[in-house]
Amino acid sequence: MVVPIWVWLVTIGVTAAFFVFEFLTHVRTPHEPTIRESAIWSGVYIGLALLFGVGISIVNGPEYGGEYFAGYLTEKALSVDNLFVFLLLMSGFAVPRAYQQKVLLIGIVIALIMRGIFIAVGATLIANLSWVFYIFGALLLILAWRQLRHTDEKDPGDNLITRWARRVLPVTDGFHADRLLTRVDGRRMVTPLFITVVAVGFIDLIFAVDSIPAIYGLTDQAYIVFTANAFALMGLRQLYFLLGGVLERLVYLAQGLAFILGFIGVKLILHALHVNELPFVNGGQPVAWAPEIPTWLSLVVIAAAILVATVASLARTRGQVQSTAVPGDDNAG
Repeated sequence: MVVPIWVWLVTIGVTAAFFVFEFLTHVRTPHEPTIRESAIWSGVYIGLALLFGVGISIVNGPEYGGEYFAGYLTEKALSVDNLFVFLLLMSGFAVPRAYQQKVLLIGIVIALIMRGIFIAVGATLIANLSWVFYIFGALLLILAWRQLRHTDEKDPGDNLITRWARRVLPVTDGFHADRLLTRVDGRRMVTPLFITVVAVGFIDLIFAVDSIPAIYGLTDQAYIVFTANAFALMGLRQLYFLLGGVLERLVYLAQGLAFILGFIGVKLILHALHVNELPFVNGGQPVAWAPEIPTWLSLVVIAAAILVATVASLARTRGQVQSTAVPGDDNAG
């Protein structure tokens, strides 16, 4: 798949324009989106993502289209898991609902920048070092195990970066509307909203560690990796408000994601054996018995895992009273 530089530039330009549009039309004026608003825009962004995948299939062939859809589904599922952590962060920092959009939008921008860097590094490694597939595969298996043991209740906002920021930066006692920086008695200070953004940025860095190896297990095309990530992040802000308390009902999402990460990890290791160049593995020759898992099978397995995890979660929590309120909603700072 050959992607001209002008296509890359247009893609990056359109992505940047999307964030400007998001800020000007939705975020600049602080408010809590309604369910209707969130549902409409979530549908719009999912629709655009699907249309783009159809375009990839028409222009570059169904194989690349399948890789894009598999990557998009995986990244979207991982993004929904990220929403749990964002929910905890907003609660922990008592961010009023009207100001949460700004934090989410900045967090999404940070996430895409982080992933862009990881994508470039990953593409370079894959192009020059075939044994990196072993590392990616092993990393995903470790992450799958950690995801399966999804029992860590530690406050995600209590980390080295945010503790450092609180120590070295002057922080106001309360929120100052949706400002990140403000002046108090003539002194420049950061607000708790700024600290929340710092925490979100740090969490996004951690998320990128499992996100990028996972999608490189489905495609080696940097353009597909980037666009699948970009579309998965588009509409994430609206999805946060749309799902609300439903997030708490997805009790088997962690297990579903663990299965997906484990499956892709095995796929990567099999691919590494198939193209093996390590001298201490099979004498530096490819392992003939190592099968290549086709893209269509990956797409089916990933979609089935997401569907089963979602249906099982909703069935398990049927009839339970879920609270959609977020602590701190009434905190006006």
